[in-house]
Amino acid sequence: MKIRVEYIALFLVSLILGLILSIQFRTINKTVGEGALPTQRAQELAVDLRKAQAEKEAQLKLIEELELKIDQYEKSGIENDTYAENLYKDAMKYRMLAGYSDVAGPGIILEIIDPPVDIQYGEGFTIIDELDLILQVVSILNAADAEAISINDQRYTSFTEIVRAGNHIEINGLSTSSPIVIRAIGNPDTLESALSIKWGIVWQLRNYDYVVHLTQDKNVVIPRYRRVKDFIYASPVEETVN
Repeated sequence: MKIRVEYIALFLVSLILGLILSIQFRTINKTVGEGALPTQRAQELAVDLRKAQAEKEAQLKLIEELELKIDQYEKSGIENDTYAENLYKDAMKYRMLAGYSDVAGPGIILEIIDPPVDIQYGEGFTIIDELDLILQVVSILNAADAEAISINDQRYTSFTEIVRAGNHIEINGLSTSSPIVIRAIGNPDTLESALSIKWGIVWQLRNYDYVVHLTQDKNVVIPRYRRVKDFIYASPVEETVN
């Protein structure tokens, strides 16, 4: 009788262990099976992304070709016409002011690199979390008479928005992340002095352990602002002659 009880106990233990193993197997199998779907979806999204990037590059190339043709038409229409030539020069000047022209000239390049990650704690911080410091750099450059500014190759204009979005920031609607490279065209000595003044923004960034490189450049290239701004509510005010 004692042996039968031991057999029954052994049977019950074996049954319970079998049920536990069965449940674990089903759970693992379900997890692995479900994991295959996100992987497949990720591959599909990667293919879609490559297609979108290829289409974007093709569209940008087409835009550049059309803009070149427009420029040629504009220049051909002002030959031997002083009035048209002056209008063209004014249009180009205002296009540059609005940021709708690629520009190049002497200036500075400021590169801001995140501090090394703390190995002991595995934590670090990024310039992406310090939008106020980026905006402070832009304000200083504007005060120093910078004629054009870009942030990670995005032209900074009066319509530019810089917003935090997850672990990156969006500039002119496009995502970007650290390092942050700010280019500015203007008097190189004036721009550099404005940024590197004692207790200034460069000192402040380095004091926060950011790696900062500030250099002058004789040929800083800044791309145009590519988003089209439509005026819905604003309209020009006509001057009245008294």
